[in-house]
Amino acid sequence: MPIKNRFAELLPEITEWRHDIHAHPELLFDTHRTAALVAEKLREFGCDEVVTGIAKNGVVGVIRGRTNRSGRTIGLRADMDALPINEETGVEYASQTPGVMHACGHDGHTAMLLGAAKYLAETRNFDGTAVVIFQPAEEGGGGGKVMCDEGLMERFGIDEVYGMHNWPGRPVGSFAIRPGPFFAAADQFEIEIEGKGGHAAKPHEAVDSTVVAAHVVIALQTIASRNVDPVKQVVVSVTSFETSSTTHNVIPQKVLLKGTVRTLDAEVRDLAEARLKALAEGTAAAFGAVARVNYMRGYPVMVNSEAETAFAAEVARKVSGDCEEAPLVMGGEDFAYMLEKRPGAYILVGNGDTASVHHPRYNFNDEVIPAGCSWFAEIVESRLPVSG
Repeated sequence: MPIKNRFAELLPEITEWRHDIHAHPELLFDTHRTAALVAEKLREFGCDEVVTGIAKNGVVGVIRGRTNRSGRTIGLRADMDALPINEETGVEYASQTPGVMHACGHDGHTAMLLGAAKYLAETRNFDGTAVVIFQPAEEGGGGGKVMCDEGLMERFGIDEVYGMHNWPGRPVGSFAIRPGPFFAAADQFEIEIEGKGGHAAKPHEAVDSTVVAAHVVIALQTIASRNVDPVKQVVVSVTSFETSSTTHNVIPQKVLLKGTVRTLDAEVRDLAEARLKALAEGTAAAFGAVARVNYMRGYPVMVNSEAETAFAAEVARKVSGDCEEAPLVMGGEDFAYMLEKRPGAYILVGNGDTASVHHPRYNFNDEVIPAGCSWFAEIVESRLPVSG
């Protein structure tokens, strides 16, 4: 089955939805306008049930197939939220909200799942139930966890769940996926280092927190180079170095370091957290300073189920003719919470030669829409075939 003809026909309409969502980006759980648009469209399509207000602004549509001999329910998920970035694309439908833009393609994900929902509600050529899930707050808010905590899987009887993300650098409409660990656990840390402030001309009377912090930054790099098995993945990045001094002649009393740790293995995650604390506290103590570590665990490792990944790849090959093995990704993805609750898979679809996600000049490629919609729809039709 190549791309479904219906999505070629619907492309102008779906593109119009995408541009409208793109022009009105919203952050985290405050996806009021986007959620209202999604709910309105799902009702127009004739979904059997449309539920709003899950995880504040999450929306769920229920579409019952022609028959229900299987008694099974497939969940399809898209994210709706944007990022706090000033858009630099120059497109006519660019963000109308200063400092906020759809820099990760969630506008495209939402539009593609809406397109699939329209098609599935029209045809109902499946045996069971399709549940389309529109999630807020993927970008750091953990909206997927909140939806699960509020009973998403149990309330709608979801047996399997599938998701998709566009991927710049891959050919338009091509697919890639891998079984097992796929996207990394994404943790954050803050390290406050307190020394003894003083005059810059008298460093011997102070405990220089900047020097201590610099040594801590270097020491943290040994987690990857000397603590973790070289064949396993870990990223430790210090991304912010703030001192309590704002002038050239004062040794600051305090320095605040911020950063992230990315891992793909539970044991490595535990080791990285333990070593980060020990290295920061021990290094500071060696200089006569104190380090206070706040380690904040974020999204868990996203793990694709083996059987469901093989099925998702088979569907991708039907749509595009090929599905490659995806590389490991050290970015985080809160679809991980849904995959902890139910078997399923997450796939990448090529966005072409565009700016990378989270870049001010990134834009979702509308040419991806037919392939993405076809994959979502075929997941349901192939997993829940009508017999007889």
